[in-house]
Amino acid sequence: MQNFQMIGDYLCTGEVRRAIPVLQKAYGDSLHKVLHVGPDSCYVVSKLLKEEETEAWGVEPYDIEEADANCKALIRKGIVRMVDIKFPLPYRPKTFSLVIVSDALDFLSPRYLNKTLPDLARVSNDGIVIFTGFPDNKKGKVADVSKFGRTAKMRSSSWWVRYFLQINLEENDVASKKFAQASTKSSYIPNCQIFHLKSLN
Repeated sequence: MQNFQMIGDYLCTGEVRRAIPVLQKAYGDSLHKVLHVGPDSCYVVSKLLKEEETEAWGVEPYDIEEADANCKALIRKGIVRMVDIKFPLPYRPKTFSLVIVSDALDFLSPRYLNKTLPDLARVSNDGIVIFTGFPDNKKGKVADVSKFGRTAKMRSSSWWVRYFLQINLEENDVASKKFAQASTKSSYIPNCQIFHLKSLN
């Protein structure tokens, strides 16, 4: 098993890995071309690439200090890119069927969220899945401040729901229901908040 140095620091990125079988049941064919955005992207992309008929790419929001050989290879091939998500992503509209985001939006102020979230919706075709920490989870570490420029701000689900409405991103109720049903069947209990959003038309 690959040992990515930073895993464990980021609760929701580990959660994405656990949730992949549930996401497959909820999204089916939409999981064939996936972009993961967040720290430890190499870790998630490697896991997704092991799934049959799944293409996966990653965006790492900051420089990786201790990337292992597998991660360096993914970066060299351009499968994982280091990109500042405060600026438009280097992809065409609707490049990916699904965009999965973890542990990245918690570090953005609303000013940057206003640009970043619609941009994630722009590059996705079938939706966005956001994994974000619960407000009472104090997992954001001191070391993260220097990388992202600020500490993680864990927001409540009601804050996120209001925010999605404010920037005209619709929640994907069909995907949410399928995900909830698949979670129940596989006894999956997430340690993070998970939101399902529609792509931009």
